[in-house]
Amino acid sequence: MAFCKYSTEFIANSKTEIDNIFLNDYLPFSQPEFVVVYIYGLYLCKSSSFDNSLENFAKTLNMSEEDVIGAFEYWEEQGLVRLLRTDPIQVTYIPLNNVLTANKLYKPDKYEVFNQQAQNIFQGKRAISKHEYEEYYDFLERYHVEQEALLMIMQYCVETKKSAIGYNYILTVAKNWANEGITTTKQVEEKLKSFEDKDPALAEIFNAMGIKRAPYVEERSLLNKWLSDYGFTLDVVLYVCKNFKKKARFSFEKVDSLLTKYYEMRLLSVMEIDNFEKEKQELYTLAKEINKTIGVYYENLEGVVENYILKWINLGFEKELLLEIANYCFKNSIRTLEGMDRTVTKFYKLGVLSLDAFNEYMGHVLADDNKIKELLSKMGLSRNVSSYDRNNYKVWTQDWALSDDVIDYAASLANGKDNPIKYISRVLADYHEKGIKNIEEAKNNTPITEKEPQRKSNFTGRSYSKGELNALFQSIDEIDV
Repeated sequence: MAFCKYSTEFIANSKTEIDNIFLNDYLPFSQPEFVVVYIYGLYLCKSSSFDNSLENFAKTLNMSEEDVIGAFEYWEEQGLVRLLRTDPIQVTYIPLNNVLTANKLYKPDKYEVFNQQAQNIFQGKRAISKHEYEEYYDFLERYHVEQEALLMIMQYCVETKKSAIGYNYILTVAKNWANEGITTTKQVEEKLKSFEDKDPALAEIFNAMGIKRAPYVEERSLLNKWLSDYGFTLDVVLYVCKNFKKKARFSFEKVDSLLTKYYEMRLLSVMEIDNFEKEKQELYTLAKEINKTIGVYYENLEGVVENYILKWINLGFEKELLLEIANYCFKNSIRTLEGMDRTVTKFYKLGVLSLDAFNEYMGHVLADDNKIKELLSKMGLSRNVSSYDRNNYKVWTQDWALSDDVIDYAASLANGKDNPIKYISRVLADYHEKGIKNIEEAKNNTPITEKEPQRKSNFTGRSYSKGELNALFQSIDEIDV
């Protein structure tokens, strides 16, 4: 009898942990009674208070001893337990983390037919080694692929390559398909049928690329991706093949790279792709000029064009305006494309996409700044216009809808005060609360003073000083992205 042991109550209130590897990789593919045997055995491993014998084990689960042993033989084959056929028989559980790297034991007859059929596929061109067979077994067990399904994949690979290809190529194809959920004979048949349906298209592509051989498995898979997953038409694929086949090192992989790029850029038709390729050189030149202006350097401009320039052009921006924005960014220490992108986004929110719209908006900003400067002068202040002033002016004119003459009058009242800005804000807030909208009502509510004459805007054309440009872009900076 053991010196120390758990009580029956303690064991009943404890927990038996089951590794997620078992739940994910083994439970879904095993017979229910095998799962029950494994879990109950795991429970007994931590329970020293029970009659832990084969006889009691079988009785508790209402199974025969032979069925229990058969279940453990299955788990031994999977590498999860070690069966010691002594008297009495013993079962040792193996940590699941060790299972993935351990050699499994398989019943001699389990893969007997598979071995023979697999060797026949190579038709005497080469022999399958013991290690190669073990790799196939491991794949079948880990991915839970039907033996006949793997044989079909092997046959297809050998026929396609027309050579005694190695097992690594076969297993790469098989694993890629298994990851797509193709694990049964029926699913492999459907996959191969989809290849056959696209054979005429593949023949056209091979002809366009000047390839004079049978297509490989991976090339058929790529075509399936282009037409089915990406949704390209055959015309688009042929356009890419014909237009780029003269370039050095052109291949199916290069076609895939280009089509993937077009798909990510949402260029899905021949017209969209053709326009992009024709404009690309111009876009590269623009990218180089913008980079030079803001003070950055990229040896490869492809990412700049795809991630920034093309995005801005597709939003509708004129190239001349983008260069103007780049110039502003440099002068204001915005020296990254990410920073310029935020500034461009602010212009987009304003609807300023062209140089004409820029000039018009510039006129409004400068006119407002001139007006604010007049108000500051009326209040006895001699300084530059700040973003705080612009904010106040926006509140007074837009949010409170006060007229210019009312604001002018309040500015004249603020002249000579200790804090003119604070004073005018209070006066105009009072007007807003009382609903005062015209100068007559304002004068009836405040002392009458002489009104200063309003000066006209100095803005006359499209030639802007650095200070004027800064005024414009400071107003832009206040827009949330």
